[in-house]
Amino acid sequence: MLLRLMTLAAAAGISAAWNIHVKEQLPLGYSSYSDGLFTPVESLSSLSSSDFTTLSHPFFPHYGVRVKKSNFCDETVNAYTGYIDIEARHLFFYFFESRNDPEKDDVIFWTNGGPGCSSSLGLFMELGEYSCSALLDNGLIRRCLGPCRVPSSNGTVFHPESWNSNANIFFIDQPVGVGFSYAEYGEYVGTTEEAAKDIAAFVSIFFENFNQFKGRPFHMAGESYGGRYLPLFASAVYDQNARLVTAGMTPINLQSVMIGNGMTDSFKMILSYYDMACSPASVEPVVNIATCVGMKSTLQRCESWMRDSCEDQYDAINCGAAVQFCRSVYSQPYRDTGRNPYDLSKPCEGKIEETLCYPQTKFIRDFLDKPDIRSQLGVDPSITQNFTSCNHEVGGAFGATQDVLHPTKDYVAALLERGVRVLIYVGSYDWICNHVGNERWTLALQWSGHSEFASTEMRDWLVDGKPAGRTRSAQGFTFATITGAGHMVPYDKPRESLELVNRWIAGKEL
Repeated sequence: MLLRLMTLAAAAGISAAWNIHVKEQLPLGYSSYSDGLFTPVESLSSLSSSDFTTLSHPFFPHYGVRVKKSNFCDETVNAYTGYIDIEARHLFFYFFESRNDPEKDDVIFWTNGGPGCSSSLGLFMELGEYSCSALLDNGLIRRCLGPCRVPSSNGTVFHPESWNSNANIFFIDQPVGVGFSYAEYGEYVGTTEEAAKDIAAFVSIFFENFNQFKGRPFHMAGESYGGRYLPLFASAVYDQNARLVTAGMTPINLQSVMIGNGMTDSFKMILSYYDMACSPASVEPVVNIATCVGMKSTLQRCESWMRDSCEDQYDAINCGAAVQFCRSVYSQPYRDTGRNPYDLSKPCEGKIEETLCYPQTKFIRDFLDKPDIRSQLGVDPSITQNFTSCNHEVGGAFGATQDVLHPTKDYVAALLERGVRVLIYVGSYDWICNHVGNERWTLALQWSGHSEFASTEMRDWLVDGKPAGRTRSAQGFTFATITGAGHMVPYDKPRESLELVNRWIAGKEL
């Protein structure tokens, strides 16, 4: 979820995985493997289900990973949970092996947005699906395959269309303070650049330890504020590869980035709110004519003001003022309608600050507050507060640095120039990170494939012979809409989203 867009403010492990304790980063060009200084864990199957195993990496002496088996959803599919430890900061993660062929299938990294929202939303509400094999007397389905959904406070159920149907997948609560992630002394992260360092280190530690995944195609995915996160996260992983290769280590096989309903260019997105509220871009206009006329009269001024003070030359004070004014002009009329900002085809259910307009978030909260579930997951005992889907303090820290006012489109261009494919997919009913704003920045993106991409006509893409949305693609860059979906595409259109991701990771056209 893009939780903060509206409000700008602006362990010790039980067993050691490697038998080396690195105090300083190894010098470049030094291959520690050949000298037998440490031995990787190599296989996830060797992990304990009762105790954490601790992983390390010679390149990251201040980082560690605690991981354990955690089959809280289904005993037939291997699941793992743990923490990325960065000195006194600790990031929680889930990892599910593929239901198809975990020894060969690709690996997907998933993050939700906010900033400050837990990836449990992606796990229990979106990418995880349901149906099941055993129904107990109280109606609670226990035995599930892969990532799950939580449709009630009773627990998880299964659906055959989870994203781990053909891929191994991570869900990470980041930055620190989100979900079950925590800091020992009040440390926090307030910029995407800081968060990217932690994610890149974790990725290297995981792949270097588990030989079964070395060299496997890797895809970084997410939604909403992930539009800012992911281009930087992927760039950090890519740039880090050069150092790993120089040191004789295996680079991460970064294949692609998948951004769903992302906030990649906030300035174009703010202007697009007029189109979504006052034109039939997705549904019939939802704001009255007089208000729309007033909104339209400011479009040229806002576009010029944000370009001059935010893009051509970033000025924190003037950029902040421009965005605050323009966002208010285009956002408030829509909010006054009472419609769901994540799906303009329906009203908001419950108070947005409590449910994000989806009552299911309360079920997830209640499920993750159960002591037995926390014990199975290995949640650190120091976390005694109730689970929250989104942490407003984390969002406030990012707002204070004006993090959202730094578009990441140029990182997308740089990744494309280096052969990393990028998919931008958008639900047609989303308002807050809508298809109009996303299409505009993709068409304007300056890179070597710009002319071909911009001149390519949109066409239908099909699922089961029926149109699922519209798409254009050129030289590894794809933009796609999903008809009838809101902000959380996998939740609204599970069949279509699974088909989209399966074709994408297989390198096929939509």
